[in-house]
Amino acid sequence: MAQSRGLLRSSIPNQITVARLASVPLLMFLILWDSPVGRVVGVVLFFLSAMSDVVDGYLARSFKQTSVFGKFADPIADKLLVISALVCLLQLGELNAVWVMIIIAREFLVTGLRILAISEGQVIAASLLGKLKTISHVVLVLAILVDRSFTVGAWIGIARDAALALALALTVISGVEYFVRCRRMFV
Repeated sequence: MAQSRGLLRSSIPNQITVARLASVPLLMFLILWDSPVGRVVGVVLFFLSAMSDVVDGYLARSFKQTSVFGKFADPIADKLLVISALVCLLQLGELNAVWVMIIIAREFLVTGLRILAISEGQVIAASLLGKLKTISHVVLVLAILVDRSFTVGAWIGIARDAALALALALTVISGVEYFVRCRRMFV
């Protein structure tokens, strides 16, 4: 019995990651559904899903139960959550295709760099700029979703524009930083 509780506890971070992955189709449906209730639930689901990344990481580190699955699935879940929301917002006319493509391209390039590093026996840890980039993407999506869902005043337009500018800047800067840090792999 004690062993089964230990197994359950050890799998909680991975279960949270899987739940975040599973939330993506529902989130997309809610964002695209033309319903006030759907919009509000979409904001709440995106927020909870984004925060679940903090929770699963904290639990995995606290219980010293990081896993190969978690190291693989967690960043994929984060990227799918944000990219799926951005693609929906693009479809709704809330974002420009060029901006979304800059974000998606950076994710592919840095992920490719990490795969290359692994093939060379190296691990590229997430940088502070990379973590700030992720936060900026979550803030951007939340700002747009809140603007679509609630009447909060004209300031939200300024917040949206600032969030977009910050997200794009951190996307490019953090992407360049990863390649500069790993430039030795290319010589």
